Amino acid sequence: MSRQEREQARGLISKGDLGQTPAQQRAGFDELFADRPLGDDVTLRPRTLGGRPALDVLVEGADRDGVILYLHGGGYSIGSARTGANLAAPLARSTGVPAVSLDYRLAPEDPFPAAVDDALAAYEELLAAGQKVVVAGDSAGGGLALALLVAARRAGLPLPVAAVLYSPWTDVSLSGGSMDSRGEFDPLFSRAHMKESADWYVGAQDPRDELASPLFADLTGLPPLLIQVGSAEVLLDDSLRLAVQAAESEVDVSLDVVAGAPHVFQYFVGMVSEAGEALERAAAFVTRRLAD
Repeated sequence: MSRQEREQARGLISKGDLGQTPAQQRAGFDELFADRPLGDDVTLRPRTLGGRPALDVLVEGADRDGVILYLHGGGYSIGSARTGANLAAPLARSTGVPAVSLDYRLAPEDPFPAAVDDALAAYEELLAAGQKVVVAGDSAGGGLALALLVAARRAGLPLPVAAVLYSPWTDVSLSGGSMDSRGEFDPLFSRAHMKESADWYVGAQDPRDELASPLFADLTGLPPLLIQVGSAEVLLDDSLRLAVQAAESEVDVSLDVVAGAPHVFQYFVGMVSEAGEALERAAAFVTRRLAD
């Protein structure tokens, strides 16, 4: 990532003010991300999936067998199927595989494990339809995607083909060293920001529960994982520790760390060269796993 690209990307994001209500945070997030153009080749079709609202993300020519179940980011308290479509659409376009973006319930109104229950119900419906499923998600959605794998295994269900995790939040107990060491370097989050979201999500429940913080789950038997993360984020250790844990559990895992990149840098496709390159690697990963 060139210095100019890094500065351009960092200039588009900033640490939000602490103390805002969930409604205020949602409004600000939607203002930035809920109306981003997806391309003339993309159609969004509302549907219900697992009892929750969702959007089919239909890209012209993306008609291969299989489906990408996309879980949006937002600290489990903001974001929507529409904001998730911003990342689901380019992945669908690059892989030729249609996607569906889920509106799972949000905290603090619906705390843990509501989001996990919704993701599992959506996955079960796709399975019942005979779909080959790849799960993908960013930030909290990346952690939720991993929790979904653990929940599906616990329920005795066939597991997804693979999972793509962009800057996943896998530890809501905030025990990673980068939560502090990267606080000044991260243009978007600090420990205080993450704690606010974690408190809304888990409340008085155990933040190390394996479905809240799937980093602490037994990962044995999970499908192949692709993890992509930037070095300029407090969640760096959530990815590094996950890759080690997966490898030690004999899970096929690939880890991309992009130097200087901020949280979910894949949003900057067309602006930052590494974002496009990361998307290409994710597309190759999904294509290969679906073929297997």
